[in-house]
Amino acid sequence: MMRYSRIALFVCVLLTLITGIAIAQDSANITIKAVIKDNNGLPIIGANIIDKVNKIRTASDKTGSFIIETKPESILTINAFGYGIKTVTASKGVNEIILIPESKLTPIAFNTVAPEDVPPGVSNVDFAKMFENNYGTFGFENLEAFAEGFNGNGIWGMSQSLVLIDGVPRDITDIMPTEIDQVTFLKSAAAVALYGSRGANGVILVTTKTGSENGQSISIRSNAGLHVPKSYPGYLGSSEYRALYNEARVNDGLTRLYTDEDIYNHSGIDPIRYPSVDFYSSEYLKSSYARYDVTAEISGGNEKARYYTNMGFNSTGSLLDFGEAAKNNTADRFNIRGNVNMKLNNILKARINASAVFYTSKGVNTDYWGGAASIRPDRFTPLIPISRIDPTDETSLNLVNSSQNIIDGKFILGGRTLDQTNPIAAVYAGGTNNFNARQFQFTTGIGADLKGITKGLTFDSNLGIDYSSSYNQGYRNGYSTFEPTWTSFSGTSTIASLNRLGLDTKTGNEVIADSYYRQTLSLSGQLNYNRTFSEKHNVTGILMGGGFTQSVSQVYQKVTNANTGLSLGYNYNRKYFIELTGSRVNSPRLFGKNQNELSTAGSLGWEISEESFLKDVSFLDNLRITASAGILYTDLNINDYFLYEAIYTQSDGTWHSWNDGVLVRTTDSRRGENLDLKMARREEITLGLQGSIFNNTLSFSGNFFRSTMTGIPIQANVLFPNYFTTGFPNSSFIPFVNYNNDLRTGFDLSLRFNKRIGQVNWSAGSFTTFQSSKATKRAEIVANNNLLRQGRPLDGIWGLRSNGFYNTSEEAAAANAGNGAPKPAFGDVKPGDIKYIDLNNDGLINNQDEVYLGRGGFSGAPLTTGLNLSANWKNFTVFVLATARFGANGMKGFGNAAQSNYFWVNGEEKYSVEVRNRWTPETASTATFPRLTTLNGDNNNRASDFWMYSTDRFDLSKVQITYRLTNNVMKSKVFNGLDFYLTGFNLLTVSQERELLELNLGGTPQTRLYNLGVKASF
Repeated sequence: MMRYSRIALFVCVLLTLITGIAIAQDSANITIKAVIKDNNGLPIIGANIIDKVNKIRTASDKTGSFIIETKPESILTINAFGYGIKTVTASKGVNEIILIPESKLTPIAFNTVAPEDVPPGVSNVDFAKMFENNYGTFGFENLEAFAEGFNGNGIWGMSQSLVLIDGVPRDITDIMPTEIDQVTFLKSAAAVALYGSRGANGVILVTTKTGSENGQSISIRSNAGLHVPKSYPGYLGSSEYRALYNEARVNDGLTRLYTDEDIYNHSGIDPIRYPSVDFYSSEYLKSSYARYDVTAEISGGNEKARYYTNMGFNSTGSLLDFGEAAKNNTADRFNIRGNVNMKLNNILKARINASAVFYTSKGVNTDYWGGAASIRPDRFTPLIPISRIDPTDETSLNLVNSSQNIIDGKFILGGRTLDQTNPIAAVYAGGTNNFNARQFQFTTGIGADLKGITKGLTFDSNLGIDYSSSYNQGYRNGYSTFEPTWTSFSGTSTIASLNRLGLDTKTGNEVIADSYYRQTLSLSGQLNYNRTFSEKHNVTGILMGGGFTQSVSQVYQKVTNANTGLSLGYNYNRKYFIELTGSRVNSPRLFGKNQNELSTAGSLGWEISEESFLKDVSFLDNLRITASAGILYTDLNINDYFLYEAIYTQSDGTWHSWNDGVLVRTTDSRRGENLDLKMARREEITLGLQGSIFNNTLSFSGNFFRSTMTGIPIQANVLFPNYFTTGFPNSSFIPFVNYNNDLRTGFDLSLRFNKRIGQVNWSAGSFTTFQSSKATKRAEIVANNNLLRQGRPLDGIWGLRSNGFYNTSEEAAAANAGNGAPKPAFGDVKPGDIKYIDLNNDGLINNQDEVYLGRGGFSGAPLTTGLNLSANWKNFTVFVLATARFGANGMKGFGNAAQSNYFWVNGEEKYSVEVRNRWTPETASTATFPRLTTLNGDNNNRASDFWMYSTDRFDLSKVQITYRLTNNVMKSKVFNGLDFYLTGFNLLTVSQERELLELNLGGTPQTRLYNLGVKASF
């Protein structure tokens, strides 16, 4: 019913929007015929012309023209998406109206600047504008296709970037995309210096929407979509599994476990007696699941006050389609945000921004996808028909009658001694669970114009208080399962007896558990100075102080950040720029004087296009060269508090018995003292170039960066004599010291194209980020250079080099004996096992033969490219977004238990379709998978290039078609515009390993999302 109610809600919204169109029939005294153009003289289609007093609305046609009848001296408001609002007094002389492209101020560190004044190492995305033709469900979704330097995971290959939402450290999942106005990526050391220790790996500024001074506007957006799984893991059925398990036993010198008759019976003859459970079949899963959302936005204001409100609800379903999961398995989120910006008088201003989120995820008490990836198909029958029980077996029937879980009045839950519980039974009888999360955020600030002290001086402050909590609430029921004993009579299989496993325990008591909270307090204040002297000398300055603290449940120490900073800037005639920044950084993770350091940075800019030798170049609009450098101190590499102290513990000491028989536990040392432990240091230089040509048809920007992180704290045995550590009991007197150094280099590049060709407005962007890394200093003593991590990428993958398989018994025997072939150190090998290369030529295959195999891209692929293309013709807009990633690799079998189960063979674990390509004597020349074994497979199941694969991929991430119904078509007194759009997400992946890259193991499958949306503006 919930599913149908949501569909009905969406239909009602559509009907309400469509039936609300009214036809204007007002008359006026004069007729105005005019054309609306941009500053390049090109017509603007679909611009809204509004006379609020006389309640008249219209819109420009495909030539930019409009006709309106109104009273003389009426005030007409003209607005078009992407342009600033303009007011015109109605008169017969009005025949042409020019709209200027809207130019938002860009947020940077503790300031906002005009787009042309953005400092080096900064990328900005006008998210609200982008969102109009690029509907999304996540704040950072595909932003690598709009911002150079961001690869989808971090900035310039660095992780742990600081995310600030309205100046407060928050998670991007705290807000919905409809709430976002702009996203700014601060990349260079000069751009982040004012944010102290926690901002040293880059800062992402997210600003939420606020109201405008142009009267009230209302918009309602509604979406309905379907998630369709891309693929499911492929696991073998019972018959094939048992046949191959027999083969594995024979390979190990054991006898076959299953008879041919048994294997045949499990091929589907009687799936109740001889089960072959497919967790991914339509018996348990739907073909798709729905997603809905509705958002209402109200904004407006005047010179004194501006307001904005956002209310939204979204709901997402589940693929599970049986038991309790089919009844109620959704995730619902309601959010409300409101803010007010007030001008109290000519000096003071204030702002308040508050939001609340209520999230509830309704589900069941089991990990269905984890079980689907690990439970063999032949282990048990999930549902046993009661009708299959021998009607004369009163004992079994009494057991059934005493069960509290008769499914559909026909079935009991199946199990076996080794599987007394299972995900399917838990979905039916294990109870339900609601995960509840509540989040409250409050941000406020006071600003002042201090021109009474000196012209150009202002004050601003920001206070953020956040609290979020979560807990699980539901019923955790125990349940019994039944293991049948079968018999055959006259060709019919019947259950002769039942073995009951476990107990039904429905207490009716509601359980509330797993509580969690997070609290954040953020405070900053600053003096800003911006003044121009003699119309040529512009001087800027920021004096700030601020910090934040964040605490979470069950963690004693809070995450804190505090610093003061000073930034001074000067530009001459907007041609030559210089900025110097210093920040006093504090870290409570260190001792004494080492808690404070001074971070410094500076940048230079040269508007070279203003020089005489380029000023007359007709096609060049502007060209700027920039350079920056900085030294930043950070405690992001210090993973815990008090690492400078010596630690003694009894928590895992050994026990000793004295003569009186009393056991006493030892006190052991875990590390030594180093009161000189310091913060790591980021040293960086960047060079940049940005500009535009052909009347801003093509704009570009690029940065080269070289960044080193020195003095990263480590606790390394090789730096100290061996008597600093002991074997048993295990003790260490080795302290943490500043030792490791890392190097990152790379570049980012953006190209933007905007031009009207014929009747089509084209807009395109290409954004590329390349980053390489190197461990330039490591504490290591190795026997062979192939093991050195120093000089290798930070995201390096290490393993053995493979050389096919051992193909004959003689070849395997020679290796086991070390007779003319390297001897494996991982146990004896047999034909079909992977053969490795003895890289150090010591006659032994072991971990000393590992070598660097390739980059893992743990902080993003080495090369990331994003492309976006938009074409607008009349009322239609087509938007296409694609991303590509190159240069990284993955390793099959690593990541989680489901990965190893799928790609490796180990004991009695589940077999995937990968084993069909196994080695056998008949397939020795074509096999791509090792022999099967019932042992631990230690020789085969380890890191090596045998399991390596490339993660290079090209993704058609999104396509959206939008139709904008404008006022000149509707002639409505109600609507300003009505948009209908169809969006497809994750449509296509092109890769040599596409099937593998689209596969989720142990979790919810990857999906394509097809979405239909409508937005109405009032």
